[in-house]
Amino acid sequence: MVEEATNTVVPPEAQSEAWAGARTAHWADAWAEVPALLRAGAGLPPPFEAMFGPLRQGAADDLVVVGQLGQSLDGRIATTSGHSKYINGPAGLDHLHRIRALVDGIVVGIGTALADDPQLTVRRVAGPNPARIVIDPGGRLPRSARLLAPGVRRLVVTLADARPDVADDVEVIALSAGPDRHFAPAAILAALAGRGFRRLLIEGGARTVSSFLSAGCLDRLHVVVAPIILGSGRPSLELQEIERADQAMRPRATAYAIGEEVLFDCDLSPQRRAVGTANRST
Repeated sequence: MVEEATNTVVPPEAQSEAWAGARTAHWADAWAEVPALLRAGAGLPPPFEAMFGPLRQGAADDLVVVGQLGQSLDGRIATTSGHSKYINGPAGLDHLHRIRALVDGIVVGIGTALADDPQLTVRRVAGPNPARIVIDPGGRLPRSARLLAPGVRRLVVTLADARPDVADDVEVIALSAGPDRHFAPAAILAALAGRGFRRLLIEGGARTVSSFLSAGCLDRLHVVVAPIILGSGRPSLELQEIERADQAMRPRATAYAIGEEVLFDCDLSPQRRAVGTANRST
């Protein structure tokens, strides 16, 4: 029996004061405490508890895995040429950087690493920079990539026969892959859990987030929708085709207004596969 999702919308009047104040000194001070409070298992100041409290502890095991997408109203993350800076505005970008500050590591695919050369830092908000993890089966990531810059832990997930060109202090995780040379998301999570990671952000690109979603390897999915219409472009998710609308995923979701954008916080924990150590609370 499929449990019917219960979706909620946090009304603007309940958010406006908090989010309008989120850029003031008061809320900036409140945010500054959030990363440490979350890692300590403590409650968070509003409005952050409702949005980020679910990242405190995993339901399936001792991992918490959250995916993040920033998209247009028509579900695009980039134009047909691949241009994506910036679909989301300041509020959406701040939200992304806040999630980064709450996790132990950020995971991106090699396509995103090569196309965007991201820094994967928390430069827009207060908080610690997480480890940077790139899925690179063929060892294509150049040594000059900004995500390999020193200062935090860096990891490359690759095939055993690949020879990534990385510095000696970059950790290399060799995994087996299928005939398509793609890694199973559960295998990636298990390898990272074995190396001490407990909170992970699957940030991009669309294929990487889609693969973790399809494999039942996300606890949450944060989708930030910007009020723009591209009309064409690259879709935010690429999933297996379905024939009928009643076959669609219907996760519990809460909508939040953040600036001029809308965040959909989707709870995928009921379908998350256990890949780490069993949750001590179960």
